[in-house]
Amino acid sequence: MPPPPHEPIDLKHLPPYLNSKLPRTTHNHVDLLPLSLPLHPSHRPICSLLLHRPSSHTPQTPTTAPQVALPPTTTATTSNSTFPLPPYTLFPPFYTLQPNHSTLARQLLLWSTLLTSYAAHTHLFKLSLSSPPPDLFSNATLHRSLKQSDIRQILDYMALPANGSKIEWLPPPASSSGRKGGEQSSTCWVWWRSAGEWADRVYEWVVEETGQRGAVLTVWELRAGEGVKGREWEGMEEGMLRRVLGVLVKRGKAQVFGEGEGSGVKFF
Repeated sequence: MPPPPHEPIDLKHLPPYLNSKLPRTTHNHVDLLPLSLPLHPSHRPICSLLLHRPSSHTPQTPTTAPQVALPPTTTATTSNSTFPLPPYTLFPPFYTLQPNHSTLARQLLLWSTLLTSYAAHTHLFKLSLSSPPPDLFSNATLHRSLKQSDIRQILDYMALPANGSKIEWLPPPASSSGRKGGEQSSTCWVWWRSAGEWADRVYEWVVEETGQRGAVLTVWELRAGEGVKGREWEGMEEGMLRRVLGVLVKRGKAQVFGEGEGSGVKFF
C-alpha cells in the first residue's frame, strides 16, 4: 500500500536495528533521525547532510551539489549486481519527498548521489519512468516505493546545471498525428560522468592505451566492440557516445565520418 503524501516519520515503524539505537525524541523530521547512530567514519559525509540545520527557518534553495561519495560499508544491497545501499535507505520516510524545504533539499541531494552511484555501478545510461530500476526506487523490506511523480522531481533536480546536469531528458515521441502536444518526456540519459570526462577516457584508451592514433574505428566498436569489454562506457547509448565524440571533434582530436553505428571515427 503506497505511503500517504508527505509521510511523517513514525519511530514505531523503524527497523529494530535502527529503533534500538535512536534516542527518544518528539521531533518528526527526517533530518533529525540519525542523531545518535554509531556511524562508520565513511558514513559521516552523507549523514552530516541530514544532520545539518540552517541557521534560520527560511526555506533553502538547492544549489550546486557537492561531490559526495557513497560509503563503502553499508547495511543493505540491491539485487542488481549487489549494489551497496547506504544506511539512510532503511528509513521509510526516505521514500516520500518531505514538505519541509530545507529537508527536501537535502533529500534530493541524497537521491542524486545515490542514483549517480547506482548508475556508475550498474552501467546505467538510459532510464525510463515507465520501467525504473525497481531495486533503487523501492524497498521490499520496508514496503515503500517512490511515487512516479517523486522520481520525476528527483530527475528534474539532477537535470539542473547547478546540480551537475546529470540527467538529460529526451524528447517525447511524436504522436500519430506528428505532434507532441505538450507531452512530458518519460525517458532520460544518465550522465554519471560528464561528456567531457567521457571524452578524456575514450581518447586515453584509443591513443595511449591501445596506440590507435590515426586509426579509424566505428561508433559500434567504440561502444560495443570486443575491445571495450569491461570499459566504463561499454554499452553507452549511441546518441551519448556521439555527444562525447563531438567534444573530441571540437578539441581537434577526432573526426567522424558518416551516420549510424557503422560510421567511422579517426583519432589524432
